[in-house]
Amino acid sequence: MTNDMRPMTDRPMEQTHVVWHQHAVSRDEREKLNGHRGCVVWFTGLSGSGKSTIANLVDHLLHQRRVHSFLLDGDNVRHGLNASPAILAPYGEFFANRFGLGFSAEDRTENIRRIGAVAELFASAGIVTLTAFVSPYRADRAAVRKLVEERGRTGDFLEVFVDAPLEVCEARDPKGLYKKARAGEVKNFTGVDAPYEPPAAPDLRLESFHQPPEVLAAQVVAYMEKCGKIS
Repeated sequence: MTNDMRPMTDRPMEQTHVVWHQHAVSRDEREKLNGHRGCVVWFTGLSGSGKSTIANLVDHLLHQRRVHSFLLDGDNVRHGLNASPAILAPYGEFFANRFGLGFSAEDRTENIRRIGAVAELFASAGIVTLTAFVSPYRADRAAVRKLVEERGRTGDFLEVFVDAPLEVCEARDPKGLYKKARAGEVKNFTGVDAPYEPPAAPDLRLESFHQPPEVLAAQVVAYMEKCGKIS
């Protein structure tokens, strides 16, 4: 592995010669084979709001109905595609610092940009793609919607706001992160010392502090039926 220590600012702007290639198998053909449309169902909300729990239940309900779905979970993705500098340390310090993602505002934006690109590819393959990310910034979520709908169709991106007050999420604190953030052990934690921008007009709003996850998951599936994503 290289241990190139050159400052990232010394890297020249590279010319790229990249051309988009059309697939021999169209999206319509893939969706016809699957028996349903591909789309992105984007769960957003504070840590502890119930995003992953609800998204996993939706994934299970869709699987029972023979719908081709897959869940991209925020924590899981940060173990690989969007790994931290610490995880990438075996590749050398320069590589780890250049490609690893932390939790600064810029790193959060790149985290969502990368996963948005992956989610769009999944949707183009005719898969119902579920994502569970805090994704705190409206602009980042809007950018993913734009990408998904430009490459597909209007309405292929469904923003699901898993709404729970900060005090409820902090009381749950399933990973103990709020406690660490309050103690100063975790920096840039959304809701404590980093902002969360709730959706102004989500496609679906789930009150996870009023209803159990099973009921909310059923609401998501019912909304997908209503929108014609699944039959």
